Amino acid sequence: MQRTPLRPVAILLLLALSACSSRLQEIGPPVDEPAFTDKAFHTADGIDLPLKTWLPWDRPVEGVVVALHGFNDYSRAFDAPGKGLARRGFALYAYDQRGFGRTPERGIWAGTGQMVADVISAARLAKAAHPDKPLFLLGESMGGAVIMAAYPHLKAIGVDGVILSAPAIWGWQVQPAINRFMMDLAISIMPGVAVQPRGVERQASSNMNALRQLARDPNFIKATRVDAAYGLVELMTQAFDAGPALDGDPRWLILYGAREDILPGGAVSRFLGSLPDLAPERGRVAYYRRGHHLLLRDLDARFVYDDIAAWMRDPATPLPSGADQAPD
Repeated sequence: MQRTPLRPVAILLLLALSACSSRLQEIGPPVDEPAFTDKAFHTADGIDLPLKTWLPWDRPVEGVVVALHGFNDYSRAFDAPGKGLARRGFALYAYDQRGFGRTPERGIWAGTGQMVADVISAARLAKAAHPDKPLFLLGESMGGAVIMAAYPHLKAIGVDGVILSAPAIWGWQVQPAINRFMMDLAISIMPGVAVQPRGVERQASSNMNALRQLARDPNFIKATRVDAAYGLVELMTQAFDAGPALDGDPRWLILYGAREDILPGGAVSRFLGSLPDLAPERGRVAYYRRGHHLLLRDLDARFVYDDIAAWMRDPATPLPSGADQAPD
């Protein structure tokens, strides 16, 4: 019987199927006590996640912040915010989340459950280091989504409040059907392929120097595995669903910019519309007219730091910038 030769497209498809498989980080059993060292967040499974710390140098510590970076970023994201909040009296700890920055298995998705477990562990360590100070979690973009996924557990571990800066909530609920079809197809046939977006004109910040630094930074992931992108959307789906459950205990402050160019405006509007109607001291939204996705790195970021510090000190007081007033 004569064999039909394989077409080039079929050959490529078979190669993709054989060479690439979906991966999730394998997390080992607990082998050690978690700890903060000078340079690392040592986890229960024995992994060292790089850690950066900023402490006030001219005043006592008023409060403590554990900060989570965004997708493909790492703890360096908080260089400016860490210094800014330290100058205002707050200690800030930021670690590279698993799969990002300088961690083992860089580029491999760790899973929402493990990312939540890590931030809970880090929050406990920060509380133990400063037992008499209020404790806050600060999340930028994906980091905000992780904190929302962890929200039901935060009261029990002594978290006083959460600050969500442009939290990533672009889940399946608010994505076009074609996106779901294409992502399901990609995860089926080429989950391990790393893709670098090209030809997409987006401006994440008004701080062009910060954006150039990101572009040159070898620790910032430029090409994303399909299975990691899929994991991010699953996390954002969980974060979007968490909106109505943000009951104000612990209290929350959500920050968005009018020039948000990464998350679709319709998704942000639907998410904000799903939030419970709380007293301002329990839950508050701040809207910055000149703000971008990376609010904490914008040229006007000092006003955001002032607002965050004022809110951590007294959640009932209006924010100094007025960004918590309803937009016209």
